[in-house]
Amino acid sequence: MKSILLLPRIQIQNANALSSPYTIGFPAMTAWLGFVHALQRKLNQAGFDDLQFKSVGVSCHDLNLQTHKGRGDYVHSIIGTGNPLDKDGSRPAFIEEARCHLTVSLIVEVEGLRKPQHDDFLIALHSCLHSLKIASGDVLGFSEPNLSIVDEFEPAEIRALMRKLMPSYILIERRELMVEAMANSQNAIDALLDYLTVQHRCIENDDGTIEWTKKRKTNGWIIPIATGFHGISELGKAENARDMTTPHRFTESVVTLGEFVMPHRIKKIDSMLWHYHVDVENNLYLCQQNSLSSN
Repeated sequence: MKSILLLPRIQIQNANALSSPYTIGFPAMTAWLGFVHALQRKLNQAGFDDLQFKSVGVSCHDLNLQTHKGRGDYVHSIIGTGNPLDKDGSRPAFIEEARCHLTVSLIVEVEGLRKPQHDDFLIALHSCLHSLKIASGDVLGFSEPNLSIVDEFEPAEIRALMRKLMPSYILIERRELMVEAMANSQNAIDALLDYLTVQHRCIENDDGTIEWTKKRKTNGWIIPIATGFHGISELGKAENARDMTTPHRFTESVVTLGEFVMPHRIKKIDSMLWHYHVDVENNLYLCQQNSLSSN
């Protein structure tokens, strides 16, 4: 049995779409888990000391990436914002920021919340949601959150939860595609691009007509996703840091493959939930799924 908190249809404006140094699109998984962790800390401070948010699933209903492609353009351009003027009235230096407006539902696995606390918890939750940003974006509104107990071994209860997410696409991890490709001697960037590339081919039929086809390496809506960080320096002390007690280090983004799937394809709750994972031996700080299979 899992205690599930559903945060339905959160409307977010100007979320950070620059999910890694070389990918633009859906916000990184670190942003979603970071928001849920910040929300937990706010609620802990509000008196729910034993509350823990163990894992989170992300279901996207709508996404509007702030880019523009004019007639004859080969690539899209980022739509910038008019920033406030400097003190002397001049316009500040322009910094390109990839932004998106989106509507998502979050499915959060909850522990440490007693039933008599439910009403007070939902009241505090409303206040906290309005005070936090998600992926650097502003929360414009959301539907009524609700708590439920779901038996992960009961298909009918899972289907009932999935119906609340329709229509949407749930983000799952497809790291196994990268692992398989790299086991066959491909490097990481080639393996990534191999699954994202759309191949166009033309075939001349017997009657002389030309038929164009396009396909990808595998079926599904495969996308690149940023799922954490890899440490590239030793742990040490950083001057003027907000937290002087925690060691710091330089890191680089970890990018792998993910897939957007319709909720009716989810058969196990763990196949859509993400949690933090630290691999100290390999200097990896990751967001990964409870289960890597959606079946």
